[in-house]
Formats: sequence, structure tokens, C-alpha cells
Amino acid sequence: MAIGPKLNTTLRNFIEKQHVFFVATAAADGRVNVSPKGMDSLRIIDNNRIVWLNLTGSGNETAAHLRDVNRMTLMFCAFEGDALILRVYGHATTLHPHDISWDGAIAQFPPMAGSRQIFNMTIDMVQTSCGTGVPLMTFEKQRGPEELLPYYADMGEDGVQDYWRRKNVKSIDGSETGIFSD
Repeated sequence: MAIGPKLNTTLRNFIEKQHVFFVATAAADGRVNVSPKGMDSLRIIDNNRIVWLNLTGSGNETAAHLRDVNRMTLMFCAFEGDALILRVYGHATTLHPHDISWDGAIAQFPPMAGSRQIFNMTIDMVQTSCGTGVPLMTFEKQRGPEELLPYYADMGEDGVQDYWRRKNVKSIDGSETGIFSD
């Protein structure tokens, strides 16, 4: 198990090859949330910073948790090739479409219907472990471009915002997510 304060070229290359990553957050009280993420939604800015685009979904736990405690962990697992697990620990901020710097930040990503937040994580520690308990699996394809993105594109911007009002304003523990204002 290697531990360090930042990413290096080897770890950056590993991240860039992964088709899925997991994000974990927790408020001071309530439930811990772990979510899988995929598609072209993650950017390594430098060895100390990662940003990722969060698309609309049925919950909005990460945004709510970060309003309370700004800790975040990202985990990457090798499902193909050599075994490896990488955990990236840090602190993150949330950027919403209503924020002034949204337009500049969203330009880093391809247009994706339902883009909801960008999380900006400053890394304070990285840790690797062997990952030999993780199964080998063959990647077939991303579901999002064929299923998720058209769903939100068909809603249109007003429909997506209505969806946010119904499902994304509060976490499952009742905390505000800041999706419409901070």
C-alpha cells in the first residue's frame, strides 16, 4: 500500500484508463453516500486537483453533504489488467449552473444534457492497495450516451429544472443541496 500527498504520472494514467469511478461523501450526521460515476465526466487538472461533472439523477447527496462537510473520497478500481485500487482523499467545493464561473468550468466537458454540478476536489492524500479481490470484468460500453443523456435532453432545460425541484433540492436526510441557490 502506497500513500502520498498527490497524484503522479502513473496514477494519472491509471485514472484516465478507468471506465467507472466511485465517489463517497458524508455529512456530520446521517447516511454515508457512495455513487458510481462514468462517461467522460472527470478531469485531472494537476497532481493536486480533480474536477468531475455530476449529471442529474434521482438523488443529490454529494452536493448536500459538501455543504455540511467538504470531505470527498474518489475510488478507482482496475476491473481490467493488473489489479489496483486507488483512493483519492480531499476536500471539494460545488459549482452549480447558477454560479458565475459555471460557463468556464463546464467548457472542460463535452455537452451533456442534465449537467447538474461540477465538483472541484483538492487532493490531500492518495492511497493504493493491491485490488486482487476485485473481479476481472470486460468493459462493453457506457450506458449514459444511449440512455441517460437522451432522457434529460428530451425533458429540455425547463423539464430538467422541474425534475431538480422534485428530486434534487434536499438529500435523503433532508439537507439542502443548494441546487437553486446558496
